Amino acid sequence: MTKKDARKRRKMHIRKTLTGTPDVPRVFVFKSNKYFYAGFADDESNKVIKSKMCHRKEDDIKKLAKAISKDMKKYDKLVFDRSGYKYHGLIKTFVEELRSNKVNI
Repeated sequence: MTKKDARKRRKMHIRKTLTGTPDVPRVFVFKSNKYFYAGFADDESNKVIKSKMCHRKEDDIKKLAKAISKDMKKYDKLVFDRSGYKYHGLIKTFVEELRSNKVNI
């Protein structure tokens, strides 16, 4: 099993328990070799509410989290989907910055 296959397997196990609703959207992330993508989605209507991207630098990710947290303030609670990535490094930085900006994940 390759690293990519292992991530897909983890992603499927995570996604079968997490769903976003209009009241409690799902926050998702994706990492490419150059960029970091984040957004939030309503899975009941299959719509992405808002998404943004930045370069894969820690300070850029903190700025992205601050920008997204302004849009998420109207929701009382959110569900975080780490998309099969391990909870460390850039993913951890992103979530901790959201929490420090008073986003309830």
